[in-house]
Amino acid sequence: MNKQRLSFNNIGAVYVWLLIIIFFWWLEPGTFGSSDTLRVILNDGAITGLVALSLVVPLAAGVFDLSIGGTIGVTSMVTAKLLADTSINPTTAIFVALFVALAIGLVNAIVVVICKIDPFIGTLATSSLLGALVLIVSDNKSVASPRLLGGFARISRIKIWGITAPVLYLFVVALILWFLLEHTATGRRIYAIGFNRETARLSGVNVDRIRFYSLITSAFIAGLAGVVLTSRISVGSPTIGPPFLLPAFAAVFVGATQIRGGRFNVLGTLIAVYLIGTGNTGLSLSGQPLWAPQVFVGLILISAIGLTGLKRRNV
Repeated sequence: MNKQRLSFNNIGAVYVWLLIIIFFWWLEPGTFGSSDTLRVILNDGAITGLVALSLVVPLAAGVFDLSIGGTIGVTSMVTAKLLADTSINPTTAIFVALFVALAIGLVNAIVVVICKIDPFIGTLATSSLLGALVLIVSDNKSVASPRLLGGFARISRIKIWGITAPVLYLFVVALILWFLLEHTATGRRIYAIGFNRETARLSGVNVDRIRFYSLITSAFIAGLAGVVLTSRISVGSPTIGPPFLLPAFAAVFVGATQIRGGRFNVLGTLIAVYLIGTGNTGLSLSGQPLWAPQVFVGLILISAIGLTGLKRRNV
């Protein structure tokens, strides 16, 4: 059993990750091999990790959510506008933004589950609407204010041994989702739906309810990522969300090739987030062109989707 768990087929990404570390450590020993670089990788991967985790539950249930970039943008802009244009306190602004994220998830759930629209098409449509909403609210301008500093900024800038608070948020969310998927009846039902929806339905699983709540969960975690990201950069930007879409999907699909043998899972996703983050950091420190990280993520995603499909056919 131990040999199987340590096999390349089960944790190949870990071995690839080690090779990437060794390569860049050899290439840039003075910078990549420092403890500061480790902290940079951990801190920079936290937001991407949260966004990737927002996809795990719906994908495990066989539901695509392409609206997470729009959700990040809307929650970021709502938080920034409330703090910049009103006198409400940061805590209230955060709760309002998370409520908006839940509302977005509810709309997605209605479109996909109640209206029976394919999730790929339905969430792509809501993503487009959310993008338009961000542009309308922001007038295509970034929102900055002194109130985005101070107490609000501290929720993402508090450090413990150089590790920022978003890393803690990431691992708390990861722990909750891991317990849900691996140690509850709901988690087993989610995987059953993702494996074969019709078989799960015939077995008595309430497929529509689980798919409904998976989209709400996705939006809530993406909204949390949007709030934390706004706190980190201290500005609301109309273009803040979409760049996270590709890295998040890449991480989740790479993660699906690990640990659970073709199933989307939390631990595999975390491994993939930091594998990709390590590669991007190494490319940056070694002075590679700006397009190199995008090529790296694209190749990782293509490889992961191919391996995930192969493993699912062999399950």
